Amino acid sequence: MTTTEIPRPADAGPVRKVSRKRPRRAATGGLRQAVSATTLLWIMACLYGFPVLWFVLSSLKPASDLFSYPLTLVPHNPTLTGFKAAWDSANFSQYFINTALVCVITTILTVGVSCCTGYALAKYDNRWLKAFFICILATTMLPGEVMLAPEFLVVRNLGLYNSFAGIILPAVLTATGCFMFRQFFLTVPDELVEAARIDGAKELSIFLRIMVPLSRPIMLTLAILSFQWRWNDYIWPLLMLNDPNKFTVQIGIQSIVGAQNINWSVLLGASVISMIPLIAVFLVFQRYVMGADINAGLKD
Repeated sequence: MTTTEIPRPADAGPVRKVSRKRPRRAATGGLRQAVSATTLLWIMACLYGFPVLWFVLSSLKPASDLFSYPLTLVPHNPTLTGFKAAWDSANFSQYFINTALVCVITTILTVGVSCCTGYALAKYDNRWLKAFFICILATTMLPGEVMLAPEFLVVRNLGLYNSFAGIILPAVLTATGCFMFRQFFLTVPDELVEAARIDGAKELSIFLRIMVPLSRPIMLTLAILSFQWRWNDYIWPLLMLNDPNKFTVQIGIQSIVGAQNINWSVLLGASVISMIPLIAVFLVFQRYVMGADINAGLKD
């Protein structure tokens, strides 16, 4: 037999089909990872949402059912008497007006000041600005209680005690807001700023017409956070205000608590009422909090 008569491996048997199990395994693995992540998120949502659900449903229970044994999640006889008693027991309408005034003014000033500060720290190269930024970040390492005494003395010496200005001005500049805007403006290409300068735009025009529109998601995010901080603030308004007509919502809720006896039904109703503006603000503005197109206006 010659070498040409030796059967080749291809002639020895039928051709085997190429296995395609690996892509299926990869797809199955990706699906399992997605399902696992989704399941974990649902578990976390349930863990965080269950106490809030219990809190809201407990506000619908009569005072006699709050501590009845065994404890139940769903109220047997839901009632709104706790909400009505909470609204009638304190001047909540005035408290809401005072708190809304403080929150709106403080939020607007906080967003504006933080935006200007963050832009300067991100786009101007100066060693003193870097040192100033380090000093701003250093304030986050101090507990808020440590700064209460010096802030109170400064505000009192300025003649702002027992006034809304004494609550608003110390809360305008926040390290969190400056850091958020600085980190965002660092991601904006410098070519966009240089192109505007070549076209003859002034610094103020660049900031107002280019940087501010691009930073709208960060502005809305900080606005939501600032509104929440000021609405839930309790210690600072308690120190600064002694006029009942200027009290905020949190001080009004605290006034419901008695020295020896606590009406939990009324307290829960008042707490749920105080949450409504925060939920409304979040539902209105959360859909605007999205990623910004920082490359808008640039050509490849």
